[in-house]
This record gives sequence, structure tokens and C-alpha cells, in this order.
Amino acid sequence: MRILRCWLLLACLWSSGLLSASEILLTGSQDSPGVEHFVQALRERRPADTVHFVPVNELARPSRLNPATRLILLDGAGLEWRLSEAPGPPALALRVSRVQAEQRLGRLRPAYLSLLWSDPPLDRQLRLTRYLLPEARRVGVLYAEHSLFLIDELRRAAKPMGLEIIAQAWPDLRDSRPLHDLLQQSDVLLGIDDPQLYNSKTAKNLLLSSYGRQMALIGPNAGFVRAGALASTLSNQDDWLAILDRLLDQAPARWPRTLYPDRFSVIGNQQVARALGIETIDPEGAALALAEGERRP
Repeated sequence: MRILRCWLLLACLWSSGLLSASEILLTGSQDSPGVEHFVQALRERRPADTVHFVPVNELARPSRLNPATRLILLDGAGLEWRLSEAPGPPALALRVSRVQAEQRLGRLRPAYLSLLWSDPPLDRQLRLTRYLLPEARRVGVLYAEHSLFLIDELRRAAKPMGLEIIAQAWPDLRDSRPLHDLLQQSDVLLGIDDPQLYNSKTAKNLLLSSYGRQMALIGPNAGFVRAGALASTLSNQDDWLAILDRLLDQAPARWPRTLYPDRFSVIGNQQVARALGIETIDPEGAALALAEGERRP
């Protein structure tokens, strides 16, 4: 009787879809060791599902795929392929920043697409700024055409923290006067993840200019911290795998249109901290303090 009850329970679970296997298809521009590692890690998390990667140039049109397929888009090429037509399976899009989405989609958020933001949340970056630099009040922010829309959001997030956003457009990167004017008016520089402003060509000017005024740069990403920014928050591969695992347990109709990861860590540049006379950064302690702040109403 006990065995019979177990079989009946399993049958009910299968019929309700709670134990049903899914095809999870990941796609992007091309395969690579990093992609293979990510796919294998997801496969190990979901042994009941069929998890595989197919380069986007080998895929049929989205409308030709099985509607029950769970799609994960790994890069811009995968996103462009899914945007090519509305019919097709719903998709979770990784490695898309707010600025990139603004450039490509504007305010459009297709119902079949869930955008999992790759850039750190602005309010989290502001809390990191306040945590590391409690005396700073004026937060300087550079923006370009496609990141202007973030400024009002930054100001709303900064106000309850007692911070003031000093925003400055930087339309011509060959002209450093906007950068230097902003540094004169600010206590700290907060980098938003706009690749037009923060890239390998601008890094030297941004970092040396801020150092010249003994001013910290927070963000915009881990790469800039390794190059000489003070600190940033980030979500790593394990964080994203945990989020994907949770979302894939849900019906696609319940997937959010946009989502920032709730799992994250803090990366700090200790050498820069010492040079700026800042106490040694404790990444774990900082992450715990920021997470606690997010749990408060």
C-alpha cells in the first residue's frame, strides 16, 4: 500500500507539471569554454531537464521552435534573434544592461521577453557609496544620450539616503572639461554602466582625473574596479545560476518582464583604498550590510 501511495503521488505530480521535464535551450553568438562551463553548471542543477546550447546561426526562426521550450539568451546576438519575430517561446535574456535595452528597445518590453539586468542596481550602488564613504554627500554622475533616462531614477533613490546627485552630460569624450567640472562639484564619482562613457579608451582619463583630486570612483562594473575604481557590486555566475534555477521552476507566464538579481557580492580594490586613505574594504561585510538594507521596508 505504501508503494502504491508513492506511485499515486508521483502520478499526481507529473500530471500537475511539478515533475515534468523541460527542454532548456541556451543560445548566443558562438560556443566557447565559458559557455560550455555555464551550460554544464545549469545541467547539473537541473538533471531532470534537457539542457543544451545551440549557436544562434544554427537555429530556425523563433516561431519554428517548440512553444514549450525554455529559452535562455546569452548575449546580444541571441537577443536580436529572439526579437526578429514575436511568435515563439518565451525567453530569459542575460547580459543585457539598462542602457543597452534603452538603445535597442526604448521603453518597449515584449511580453515574450524577460530581461535579467547585467548592470548593478542604482540604489545598491548608492548604498555601497554611502557605506564606504559615509562623509560623501555630493555624488557626481556622468551621462550620455542613452543613459540620461537613469538620472531621475538616481535622484529618487539618492534622496532618502541624504545624497545629492550632481549630473553632467559628456557628449564629446575628446573634451575633458565636463569631467573636470563635475569632479570640482562632487565628493565621489559614481559610474553608471554606459559603455559609451566607461570603456577601455576612457578608463585612463577617468581614473587619473579622479585620482588627481583624491576622489573615489564607485562602479560601474568589476572590470573598472580591477582597473582602478574603488568598488562595485556584482552578481557572478553562481548567482545567476541560482536565479535561473528559481525562474525555470516557474511557469513562463510568471517570469518577470525585468529583474535585478537579489544575489550579489562586493568587489573592492584594496590598493586604491589605501591610496585614498580609506579603511580596508571588507567585501563580505559590505555585501551583508547592503543586503540587510534591501530587506528593510
